[in-house]
Amino acid sequence: MITGTSDPVADFLDGFSRRDVAAALAAVSDKVRVAVHGLSVSGESADTLRQVLDGMVGAFPNLRVTTKRILRTGDVVTAELKIEGTQARAYAGAINQEKHLDLDEAWRFEVSDGVIVAVDAYWCQQQLYRRLGVKRFDQIAIV
Repeated sequence: MITGTSDPVADFLDGFSRRDVAAALAAVSDKVRVAVHGLSVSGESADTLRQVLDGMVGAFPNLRVTTKRILRTGDVVTAELKIEGTQARAYAGAINQEKHLDLDEAWRFEVSDGVIVAVDAYWCQQQLYRRLGVKRFDQIAIV
């Protein structure tokens, strides 16, 4: 169970929503298991998660992260998020087209001893490609 006065998932989401990667990662174990399925990124360290968050914050300087719903089941917390912003540099294989992105995502967190020890991030990759203007997986649309 999540114990203590602090909620590491709430702290992570608060930091992420403020685009403060360091604050978000303060709630995460150094040896966190990370799987960001849409980007085919996985690893066993906070640096892996830092790269993912830095990539999102850098590619979308007006990034807005809204928590729509949180489901808690023991030590597992699932958060339904809306991620949106305007693309300012290449992201997820799509060149910068200065397009607005809005994407529904689900992030699953495992918590142990007051820190996040595992993160799995899911979203519809087809939706991401459509939002970024990718006609096919291997061809960027010219708009």
